[in-house]
Amino acid sequence: MSLVSVQELLESGVHFGHRVSRWNPKMKPFIFGKRNLIHIINLRETIKGLIQAYEFVKKLAADGQEVLFVGTKRQAKKVTETEALRAGMHYVNERWIGGTITNFTTINSRLKRLLEIEAQEAAGTLDLFTKKEKSMVMREKRKLKRNLDGLRNMKKLPTTLIIADPTREKNAVLEAKKAGLSVIALIDTDGNPSQVDIPIPGNDDAMRVIQIVFSRLADAILEGKAKYALFLKQEEERKRRDDEERKKKAAEEAKKAAEEAKKVAEAAAKKAAEEARKAADEKKPAETETKPAGA
Repeated sequence: MSLVSVQELLESGVHFGHRVSRWNPKMKPFIFGKRNLIHIINLRETIKGLIQAYEFVKKLAADGQEVLFVGTKRQAKKVTETEALRAGMHYVNERWIGGTITNFTTINSRLKRLLEIEAQEAAGTLDLFTKKEKSMVMREKRKLKRNLDGLRNMKKLPTTLIIADPTREKNAVLEAKKAGLSVIALIDTDGNPSQVDIPIPGNDDAMRVIQIVFSRLADAILEGKAKYALFLKQEEERKRRDDEERKKKAAEEAKKAAEEAKKVAEAAAKKAAEEARKAADEKKPAETETKPAGA
């Protein structure tokens, strides 16, 4: 499976790790060697991780599951927002708010507050406030929007986090692990791959590298969503056929029941007629016998 060429990866600088002095020994299986005191990442491992992540995310989306993109470092902010929105998923590209995963009820209440302020603003209600009150509300809105805008459509917890630099986003990783969520991460040589379900070893400081990884995973989500949409369409068609079959069967049973009822009614009427005729026949001789002679 060819998601990305080796040439594209080389040009992006994905193979450049951190200085040797900063490495995490657990990243040893993903390191090719070192050059000028810089670790060189094995591109085979990068491609292997990207393919594994692609298939995993595609299946999630095909099952109707949701994903959360996380990238708060300067190089990741724009890419995180762009690719998450393109995939129709959620994102965090500013500060990770503690409890985003483990205390989603509180986060959800803050999201409702953001929507409430936006509704008040659209309706002109804020114009009734004093200048100071309005200023405070607008300041609150800016803060909520900055931190939670990428979560505004998240009605339930995602099943997976896609992260750029899990070392920086350690709080997001810890919350995901605590909640039993999967973690896919673009991870550099200073990271801890044991905390990540699907590590994609690579230079997590390069914007181009983050763009390659996040865009490919967004493609996987869109591919999976297309399958999910087809599945829903097929399910709808199956339910329609089942409904038609049930209606047809019910109509046939009703028709059969009506025919049976008609036969029973006809049989009962025939029997009643025969009994009436028989009773009439039995009555005639009796009347003849009771007539006086010469009458």
